Amino acid sequence: MKRPNILFVLTDDQGAWAMRCAGNTDIYTPNLDRLAKQGTRFDNFFCASPVCSPARASILTGRIPSRHGVHDWIRCGSLDKDTLGEYKDHPYFANEDKPVRYLEGMTAYTDLLADNGYCCALSGKWHLGDSMSPQHGFTDWFTIGRGGCLYMEPDVIENGELRIENRYITDLITQHALENIDKYSERYKDSDQPFYISVHYTAPHDPWDADQHPAEYVEMYRDCQCTATPDEPLHPNRIPTAPGGTGEERKRLLRGYYAAVTAMDAGVGRLLDRLEELGIADDTLVIFTADNGMNMGHHGIWGKGNGTFPFNLFDTAVKVPFIARWKGVIPEDRVTESMCSHYDIIQTLKDLLKLDGDLPEGLPGRSFAPVLTGASDTDNHVVILDEYGSSRMIRNREWKYIHRYPYGPDELYHLSEDPEEKENLIGLPEYEEIRCGLFDRLQKWYMKYADPAVDGSREAVTGMGQLRRPGVYSEGRQVYAETAKYQK
Repeated sequence: MKRPNILFVLTDDQGAWAMRCAGNTDIYTPNLDRLAKQGTRFDNFFCASPVCSPARASILTGRIPSRHGVHDWIRCGSLDKDTLGEYKDHPYFANEDKPVRYLEGMTAYTDLLADNGYCCALSGKWHLGDSMSPQHGFTDWFTIGRGGCLYMEPDVIENGELRIENRYITDLITQHALENIDKYSERYKDSDQPFYISVHYTAPHDPWDADQHPAEYVEMYRDCQCTATPDEPLHPNRIPTAPGGTGEERKRLLRGYYAAVTAMDAGVGRLLDRLEELGIADDTLVIFTADNGMNMGHHGIWGKGNGTFPFNLFDTAVKVPFIARWKGVIPEDRVTESMCSHYDIIQTLKDLLKLDGDLPEGLPGRSFAPVLTGASDTDNHVVILDEYGSSRMIRNREWKYIHRYPYGPDELYHLSEDPEEKENLIGLPEYEEIRCGLFDRLQKWYMKYADPAVDGSREAVTGMGQLRRPGVYSEGRQVYAETAKYQK
């Protein structure tokens, strides 16, 4: 079988709930809904960590954070300050010095694709250190300088050159991806060489102010009453730097978030349309997912895992959208309840595409290619594990246990009876045997898959950003920022 092209779309801070096809009646996502109608949507897909950089590292490598060593969002190490020219003293780049390749020496699935003849291109957010030059099999590289950026004044890197644009970043990412589709489709037509294009949107990450998004999308939600998400009091552990509010402020934030999602959805529509126009839609595997989930007032939290301290691991923070389409291979108009994780992707692509080459040892993932291609998943014993620093979660279909090293507080939820995670059962004697069983399994799993040199249970992760490689690689220096305003 001829290998397909691959279009991999990754969004930033999009909860699994933030699509019309997932039941949110407030939001407009016609193109994601179209994709779901033409493919399979997963209702129980999880990130490996509810924060940007660790989650992205796990998507690429199949390693958990306690094996790849990225435990918080990357705060510096993206740029070489000596090569910034006119931007050297720009406040955007105050924390930058020398680029750091946080995944150096690790195999990414894009390495595997490149070794199997794929032309690999990136359009959008990288946020794994060293944004200056292509790596891990990519030959075409258009990315964000620091990781995240403002929507209307983004810093971008193309061909090793940094510039600040005055265009909407969602449109810039889409346009560059369209150019790649055009370029690589010509090669595909002439040589059958397949392409892989990563389209990494910064949406719908904040800011959500009206002046950060095109008026046409802001206007769509001007009268939205935001009834599809819970209206709850602010969480007592909410961090002071997080956005959030109740009443009209809650509506304002949600309207901005929805505008960012719908603008991104329009970009996805342009990409899908271009595949059809070029006659290669049926020959292209399309995957859509997000780096992590997002609380937008859920549980009174405004943010992902680091919207609170201690970090939260509610399903709204760790569940992500996942849709896949490949004509004739992946069933259409199907929703599966199969439980899968981002750390399964590298195994799945190798299996689904029959890629040559060996994967590293010590990966926890399992291929979900059989489920993706239509097999029913009757395995009720699947467990999903997540981590953020010293906070760890084990979850199956019935129970979720969260353990925070070394002293807690811990949480236990009976998901089959309490899917909204409202009643913490920790400490109740009638559930102690269940807690012990889950904790035992969590401990043994991390003992098997974590690397003691970068084990997150030993790391003082703050949620304010990672400054360098952790553990034994830090040489005794500060690894995590202590405040939101950290400067090196």
